[in-house]
Formats: sequence, structure tokens, C-alpha cells
Amino acid sequence: MSWELDWLENRARLSPNKDAIIDEKTNKAWTFKELNKRANSTASWLHVRGVKKGDRIALLSPNHISYFDLLFACGKIGAIFVPLNWRLSMHEIKEIVKDCTPVLIGIHKQFEDMCKQLNNLSPFFIGDVSYEELVSYPITDCFREKISETDPLAMIYTGGTTGKPKGVVLSHQSILWNAINTIVSWGLAEDDVTVNYLPMFHTGGLNALSIPILMIGGTLVIGEPFSGKKAVESLSRYRCTTILLVPTMYHMLIQTDEFQNNEFPFMKIFLSGAAPCPFQIYNAFQKKGLAFKEGYGLTEAGPNNFYISPEDAQVKCGSVGKPMLFNSIKLVKTDGCETEPNEVGELLIKGKHGFSFYWNHEQATREAVKDGWIHTGDLAKRDEQGFYYIVGRKKDMIISGGENVYPLEVEQWLATHPAIDEVAVLGLPDEIWGEIVAAFIVLTQTYTLSDEELKMYCESKLGRYKIPKQFIHLEELPKTHVGKIDKKKLKEMSIQM
Repeated sequence: MSWELDWLENRARLSPNKDAIIDEKTNKAWTFKELNKRANSTASWLHVRGVKKGDRIALLSPNHISYFDLLFACGKIGAIFVPLNWRLSMHEIKEIVKDCTPVLIGIHKQFEDMCKQLNNLSPFFIGDVSYEELVSYPITDCFREKISETDPLAMIYTGGTTGKPKGVVLSHQSILWNAINTIVSWGLAEDDVTVNYLPMFHTGGLNALSIPILMIGGTLVIGEPFSGKKAVESLSRYRCTTILLVPTMYHMLIQTDEFQNNEFPFMKIFLSGAAPCPFQIYNAFQKKGLAFKEGYGLTEAGPNNFYISPEDAQVKCGSVGKPMLFNSIKLVKTDGCETEPNEVGELLIKGKHGFSFYWNHEQATREAVKDGWIHTGDLAKRDEQGFYYIVGRKKDMIISGGENVYPLEVEQWLATHPAIDEVAVLGLPDEIWGEIVAAFIVLTQTYTLSDEELKMYCESKLGRYKIPKQFIHLEELPKTHVGKIDKKKLKEMSIQM
């Protein structure tokens, strides 16, 4: 295996005694030397059990150091690491396992009961004494395989909100260049410390910040299930310099007394991803004089693609910035021509951080990647200064009476109302208009608000065709496993109403 692919070996040589990973729950820490030793032991253990280059190794576990043990071990022997979304139903997990056909599966003791339902698999258990013996297995060099940068390293299944999950195959090159691009473009350094609360079965938890932080020699704290209060405590306890959360997490964070009473002296930047961020979250950080910005990514590309400075983020509120140093971006209209400034088009991405293919889905791969460009299915625009703004999903765009309505614009305005806690906008079928704009609203506990008042509020900012014709009041909006508002579920709910 070439030096640039097994960068952990070199990082362990450069920073042997630096803390690489800390477990938030136990406060146990592992140095880079120890992390690399665990990976080599795990690779030796897998090799002795007959794991070969190209074999899939699955993992069903909450956030745990085993994600890195197995990812790095797979990298050393040429196997493919497949983290499984434990929040899915047993039926969905079985379908994914059937699709990727792992030769071994690691199951955390928390999910031991699931093991009986995963037939014909060879399980090993995470989080007990036997696992500690596994990661201390005698190291040999016989597992070393000749590995190319284009060989698969990981396979992460998409959320499946628009259909069955697809396995996104990420090569050594893809994960390496996403990390390099992030480190260089975002200015990460050895003194950076982050706590990760995002699920590591998702690219955001694994690749967005965790791998880049480790590659540069920083420290990663593996977080417990998220709570706003706990997050503030850990940011101070570990002297964190940066953190990546999704908007729903920030929504909980800024409402805590701990957030209001903390100055966060060590924090360089708060990062938001996975979904467009409501402006009231920007405002909460601006009031405290804290640097905050959002980014954009997807499993098939990186997931990191843009950079914006904290200073620009305050002026260009809602922008994800400009393309990073080692990737290309373009926006195209339905006719294939590139857009002009402030014109909406589909976002296309190209770079070495892009995925290789969808596992067992050749046609889907051909549809997603054309001439090297990944067609994201997301709509965006750029202003005259070259700053990009995500408008929404192509499939979510509402066509009402022949007019295009972008849900995000309506959501952003409604979210500024002090009575609204959460909001999601989508199109519902209508015989006259084709689709109507519908808003799903969650009010704060101290407010009541009539539909007429909501319409009047919209009229002060939005064109008439953008104003929701239907307001649906809920106690809570459904979320996906990564904390995004689940619009597919909302559409299903609307049919049943």
C-alpha cells in the first residue's frame, strides 16, 4: 500500500503521542500511535479470517471507535467498509445486507438482539472484552495488499428518502482528496479539536470533519447522543475549536441557557450542514459575536464542496460560499446551458473527491455521472461576486399555475416569524393549480397564530403565487436519521389527512 493511501501510518509517526480520539462518555483517549496499532491489529485479525481485497466488512454500531478501527483496517487490506444505519427498520437493514453481501459484520452489544435476524452472517461483537482482544491481535505484515487509489475503501448507503437506499462506493482517492481539500480550503490545523455528534454511518459524521481533523493531526471527540446542554459542556471541556451540526441540532443548541451563558473562547467556527439553515440560527450566533457558517455536500461528492469565510458568511447570509480549491462547480439549465448570475440551475460537481459508482446500480450511476460531472439534483444560484446559494432539491420545486416556487425561500421567510418553531414547505397535488404550496407549521408553545395571520405575514415579503394556500399545524415535524426534516413522510401524512 502506498504511503499516501495509508496516511494514518505516517500520522502516527509524526504525532505518535498526540491524542487522536477521545470518547465523550468514558473520557478514554487514544493517541495516533495507539489508533494505528489498533488498525494494524484489526487488519491482521481480518486477514487471518480470510478477508480478501474487495470483500465487504459491515458495522452496526452507534458512534464508537470501531468505525475507525474497521475503516483504517479495511484500507490496509483492500477490503470495503460498510457502516449500516441502525435507525432503519430490520427489513431495511436486511435489504442493505442482501445488497452488499458482507463476509463479516461487527455488531455492537447494544444491537445484539438484531444478530439473530441477520441470517448466514459471521458476526463479531463490538464494545466487549472480545473486541478489545481483536484490536490487540498480533500484528503481521502478511496482510499488506497492493492497493490502487481508485480501489474502493468504503460504501455508504444513501438515506433512501426518494426510494431504496443505494450503496455509494467511495474510493481511497475520494476520501483522501475530500480530506485534503477540506484541510487546505478550510484552514484546519493540528490544534483543532472537534466533537462529533453526527452519525458515523453517514458521510457527514465520517468524512465531513472527522477524517480531515485526524489527517491534519487534530483531535476528534466521539460524542454521545446529542443534547444542546451536553454539547455546550463538551465544547468547553475539550476546548473545541470547531463543530459541525445539522440545523435541527443548532435549533436545540441555541435555546439552552448554557448556550446563552457561554462565551466559547476556544471556538474558531460553528459549521452547519445537511440542510439549509434557518436565518434565526445565524442571528443567534451574530448576537453573541460568534463565527457561524454553513456548507453543502452529498454522499456522492466529498461531502465537502464549498468554502466561505466567517466574515463573508455574515454579509452573504445563507450562502455556502465558493468552490473549494480542488473541485469544480457549474450550474446548468434544463437545456444544458450554464446559468447567468442569479439564475437558478442544477448544481453539477467534478473532482477527485467524487464517488466511483452505485453498488449494483449501473443505470443509476450513468444517470448521475455524465462526462465526469456529478448531477446532484439540487438547485442553486450564484451572485455577481461568485457566491453560491442552495435553493432546494430539483424534485422539491413546486410548479403552481405555471409558476416555479422554491420551498426554501418560503421556509426561510416563515421561519423568521417569532411564533414559528419549525416549518417545512412542499407542493401538494391540486386539480386546478397542478400543485399548491403547503406549509407544515410547528408553533412555539407560547404562541397561537391563525392561518389568516400567516398569510398576511407572507404577503409582506412573498409574491402571491408563493404564499401557501394551505397551512397544516403539527406538534412536531418528522425527521430523517440524520436530522433533516422528512418531506417524504410529510407528503405521506398529507395524503392521509
